[in-house]
Amino acid sequence: MKSNPNDRSADLVARRLYEAGCRYAFGMPGGEVLTIVDALEKAGIQFVLCKHENSAGFMAEGVHHLTGVPGVLVATVGPGAVNGVNVVANAEQDRVPLIVLTGCVDATEALTYTHQVIDHQAVFASITKATFCLTAKGADIIADKALAIATDGRSGPVHIDVPISVADEKPGTIDLRRRRAPSPSVPTGPDLDLARTWLTESVKPVMIVGLDALKDEAGSSILKFCETFNVPFITTYKAKGIVPEDHALCLGGAGLSPLNDQTLLPFVEAADLVICAGYDPIEMRAGWCDAWDVETTNIIDISAEANTHYMHQSGLHFVTDVGLTLRKISDGVITRDTWTDGAIVIAQAKLNADFAAEEVWGPGVIIETCRANLPRETVATVDSGAHRILLSQKWQCFEPRGLLQSSALCTMGCAVPLAMGASLVHPDRTVVSFSGDAGMLMVGGELSTASELGLKTIFVVFVDACLSLIELKQRQRQMKNAGVDFGRHDFEALGNSLGGAGHTVTSKTELVAALSAARTCDTFTVIAAIIDQGAYDGRI
Repeated sequence: MKSNPNDRSADLVARRLYEAGCRYAFGMPGGEVLTIVDALEKAGIQFVLCKHENSAGFMAEGVHHLTGVPGVLVATVGPGAVNGVNVVANAEQDRVPLIVLTGCVDATEALTYTHQVIDHQAVFASITKATFCLTAKGADIIADKALAIATDGRSGPVHIDVPISVADEKPGTIDLRRRRAPSPSVPTGPDLDLARTWLTESVKPVMIVGLDALKDEAGSSILKFCETFNVPFITTYKAKGIVPEDHALCLGGAGLSPLNDQTLLPFVEAADLVICAGYDPIEMRAGWCDAWDVETTNIIDISAEANTHYMHQSGLHFVTDVGLTLRKISDGVITRDTWTDGAIVIAQAKLNADFAAEEVWGPGVIIETCRANLPRETVATVDSGAHRILLSQKWQCFEPRGLLQSSALCTMGCAVPLAMGASLVHPDRTVVSFSGDAGMLMVGGELSTASELGLKTIFVVFVDACLSLIELKQRQRQMKNAGVDFGRHDFEALGNSLGGAGHTVTSKTELVAALSAARTCDTFTVIAAIIDQGAYDGRI
C-alpha cells in the first residue's frame, strides 16, 4: 500500500491510529498541534476538547477499557505537555496503552527561541515505554512502532513529539509498513510436567488473578480451570469481574485493605499451590510482598513479562499467555477433592461480615444502595481515597472492566474522566462515578465537558470535607490534625450550574430516589452523599 501524495506526515500518524481502531482523541489544543488535530479529524478520529490534559488522558483510558483500543492524548507545547505527566505516569504503572501526541517547536528554531521550550522526550522518557520525535520520512513507521510497543507485553504509554513543520511536511511516496503481532506462546517440557504434577497433588490450591489475564482475555479459561479443580480465586482490583464475583469460588478483590488482608493472607498461606494467573503485583501494597514461602509452597507464576519486581518469587515461572497456559497445564490431569475443610465458605463469610454495611447511613450503605439500584452491567469508576478501598471490596463486578480505577499509581481525580470516557463509548449504558469530595474538586470543571458531550453519567460524591484516608493515617500515628480538612461545598449546585442535575442525599431513601431520577435524566447527574467524618473508621 502506498501513501497519498497529498498526505502530511501528521495524516500518516492519524490514519494509522484509525486503522488500530482509535475513534477518539482527547486534549487541549494549542497552535503547535493544530495540524495534528486536523489530521485526526480527517482520518475519522473525533477530537474531544477537555478542560485539562490530565483529565483528557483519563477519558482516553476510559475509552480504552471499553473498546480495547489504545487511548489517544493530544497536548500542546510546554505547559500542555507537562499537564499530562500524571496521567502518562499512571498509564505506565496501570498498564494502559496510551498514545501521547505533543506538539513541539522545530529543532532549528529552538536553538534561539526559548519561550515554552522544554525537552518533551526527556520529560516523558522515564514514564513511557518509548518516546519518538516524528520525522516526515519515518512518520508511518513511527506510528506503527508506537502502537506495537504500547500494546506488546504489558501495555503502556508511548510518546510521539511532533515538530510544527514536520506535522505539515509531505512525507513523499513511501511504503507503509505494518508489523504482524506475535503469536502467544505456551509452556512445554519438564516445567510443564512439574506444573501438572503439582496440580495433581494439590489439596489446597488457590489462584490470584491480575491484569495480565485481562490483557489475554483469559476469563473463560480461568473459570473452567477453577471449576474443574475447585480452585478459589482472588483478583487484584483491576481484574475484578474476570469471573463474575457472585461465583461460589470467588474471594473478591485484594491489594489495599488491611482488614481484607486479615482474611486473605492467612488463606493464601494455608494453600499448598498458588497459581498466579497474570498477577502483576504493581497493584498490591506492602502486605503482599513475599506473601508465601516459596520453599514450602508450590508457586506457578504465569505472566506477560519476566519477574523483575521481586515482590514475590515462584517455583515455576511461565512468561506465556494465561489462558493457553492454564489449559495446557490442566490437560489430562485427574481431579481430586480440594479444600474439604470448608475454609472457602469460612473465608467468604468472614469477608462479608467484615465489610457489612452500617445499619442506617454511611459509605457502606451508599455503595450497597447504588449496587442494588443500578443494573448488573453498570460500569463503575472510583477515585483514590478511603471510599475506594471500601468500594473495591463491596462493589461486585460481573464482567471484566466493570470497575475502573487507578490501582497502581493511585492518582486522585481519575474517576470522573474515566466515567466520561466510558459514557462516550456507550451512551446507553449506565455509568456511575464514585469520588471523594476532594477528588471531585480537582476535576469539577470537566462536568462542563460532560454537558457539552451530552453524557448521562451519574457522579456520586462522598462529602465529608476531609481527606479521610490521610486523616485516618494521621490519627493512627498520633499526629496533630493538619492539612486534611477543608470546607463543605455544594456539589448539587455545581452539577446544576454546569448543565447537569444535582441532588444532595442524607439517607438511603433519598439516595434511591436520586438514583431513580438520574437513570431517566437527559443530562449528567451529581449526587452529593453527605457522610460524617470518621465514617471509614474500622471499615477498611
